[in-house]
Amino acid sequence: MQKTYLCIDLKTFYASVECVERGLDPFNTNLVVADETRGKGTICLAVSPKMKMLGVKNRCRIFEIPPNIKYIIAMPRMKKYIEYSAKIYGIYLKYFSKDDIHVYSIDEAFMDATDYLKLYHKTPIELAKTIIKDIYNTYGITATAGIGTNMYLAKIALDITAKHSTSNIGYLDEERYKKELWQHKPLTDFWQIGKGIEKRLNKMRIYDMCDIAHTDPKKLYKEFGINAEYLIDHSWGKESCTIADIKAYTPKTNSISNSQVLFEDYSFEKARLVLKEMIELGSLRLIENNLLTDVVHLYIGYSKNVIPATGGSRKIMRYTNVYSELLKNFLNIYDNTTNRNIGIRRIGISFGNVVETENIQLSLFVDQEKVDKERKLELAMCEIKNKMGKNKILRGMDFENGATTMLRNKLIGGHNRW
Repeated sequence: MQKTYLCIDLKTFYASVECVERGLDPFNTNLVVADETRGKGTICLAVSPKMKMLGVKNRCRIFEIPPNIKYIIAMPRMKKYIEYSAKIYGIYLKYFSKDDIHVYSIDEAFMDATDYLKLYHKTPIELAKTIIKDIYNTYGITATAGIGTNMYLAKIALDITAKHSTSNIGYLDEERYKKELWQHKPLTDFWQIGKGIEKRLNKMRIYDMCDIAHTDPKKLYKEFGINAEYLIDHSWGKESCTIADIKAYTPKTNSISNSQVLFEDYSFEKARLVLKEMIELGSLRLIENNLLTDVVHLYIGYSKNVIPATGGSRKIMRYTNVYSELLKNFLNIYDNTTNRNIGIRRIGISFGNVVETENIQLSLFVDQEKVDKERKLELAMCEIKNKMGKNKILRGMDFENGATTMLRNKLIGGHNRW
């Protein structure tokens, strides 16, 4: 039986929420969502549809907006956007079981509509229109939809064809995809093809999906390895993965990661302080969730990318979640790989091979009493933070010049929560 998927996107979501909150029409209001306290170089998280009509691109920087355009600047409020997203998810639940919904991002979701078309006596387009109308009438947010015979085609219908439709709805099946989009350029318009992949394809004299479909698969596998399989399938409009597959998926290994972009160039020592803060927060997260790790990864990005990023991985002798042990291993990587003469702007850490505590046997070569004492202290810190607020208990280093923990504890996704 042929499947039918919907992919629904909330149009310029953050900007639309800010307009709705002000009683304004996003299509008649010049508004950008940005934290102007970070300077003119800050990125606009979203611009209203009216701004887009004037040629202002989404994700631009404030200084790139033409000076002749007058506009409202709205401070990002991530908590508010999450609230709207959750409420709109509630609308999806009116029409579909949660088992047939896959939330792709804060403003985008897939639905398997196959078994619901007969139930509602609607065509896929009629069902999409009903949901879009419900979202707008309830919350004032305009949505667009892609409809496809698989998840990939639904996403492509949303990203490429829906924007050219007066109904804000696009539809694709495999034949229509080949007819309408095989010669479409650029390749970066297609899901999961970034500039790097496009550049590598162009070097092979491949410029569109038709070219990929008719290239010798051996050449693609030689260049892209196993990822060539996705390129080849997608070039023909094929995708075997379903929402049921996504929900049933269990990764072979788990990891926890955290990263941040610094507001200014940090020296080696100041960035080292931020790294220590990040390791502590990671340790608390592991302990609170009863998890352990035996692999740590570090990423350090430099100002203006003047040199390649540094960092690396380190295998720990035993599984742990204790701050002192994690700190020692991370600092070993940092001190031995980081350039001390160039400003640092990005720091990323990751804990690999994460497992539950119950699955690990205790070691005879570790002072377990000392480890348990530190773990109990950190668990107590977690309980205080959860009950009283993240900034109610801090380490002394969090008060040092350049520390970021207190500020970041007030943010959601790196932005203001209110």
